[in-house]
Amino acid sequence: MLTSIFEDFPAWMCENRETARKQGGGKMSFSQSRICKGCWQQMRLPVPLRGPASIPFRAFGIRPSRMNPNTCTICELMFTRVMKARKITVDVSVLFADLRGYTTLSQSLSADTVSSLLDDFYDECATAIWEYDGLLNKTVGDAIMAIFNFPIHHHDHAERAVLAAREIQRRCQLRRERHMAEGAGLDGSELGIGIGIDTGEASFGEFGRSHRDLTAIGTVVNTAARAQSVADAGRILVTKAVCERAQSQTADSKGRAYRLKGFEKPIELYSI
Repeated sequence: MLTSIFEDFPAWMCENRETARKQGGGKMSFSQSRICKGCWQQMRLPVPLRGPASIPFRAFGIRPSRMNPNTCTICELMFTRVMKARKITVDVSVLFADLRGYTTLSQSLSADTVSSLLDDFYDECATAIWEYDGLLNKTVGDAIMAIFNFPIHHHDHAERAVLAAREIQRRCQLRRERHMAEGAGLDGSELGIGIGIDTGEASFGEFGRSHRDLTAIGTVVNTAARAQSVADAGRILVTKAVCERAQSQTADSKGRAYRLKGFEKPIELYSI
């Protein structure tokens, strides 16, 4: 099973840790860190994120990152200013999740309702991803991209990605049921989530010239995105590499070959 998300991270640096453990029948929930977990792990620098100690840092633009509020803006700038490199090769797990039926609903529901549904999707995905120390790298229309194992490193990052995917499904299902109960015009078949995950080496850094974008690129990213595109609503599809590295979470999964856009040969994906 998943080890504590605070492994190698002092307990006093996290707020409401015990309360978080008790939510959802003992499941770990997202807990806010007092200092940047990325800077502490990478450089052993206790950069304050919250509380009075963080005020001087905010004057210099150092504040919680929008990609993960337990990391800071120093982590986002570490390539050019700290590591003196635009990109590095990292071992990561990449997760893509897409909100199914959004385009159809946007034509039948009010703009405010559709906007609220999309906000809920982003919020639930973010909470699930941050719960397992992932980075919510991108939100594009009705889809998101998350990265695990950078800048916060965990040896079990593939397992964390799988657990985050399941938590996304659980949270979004509860949101959908709530909207149905409130009479939002949903019959239960809309707004399912399709998720794809792959793991392996990728290039992470700042890409572009006129507009720089902090993200990961590589085959792992492409495979995860394509796996998401063929995942049915409510399903999670992962690659063989994910199955091998997250065996405790994928032991009963069944695989089959999929024809993915941009790949010459079929790719074996497993439904979990």
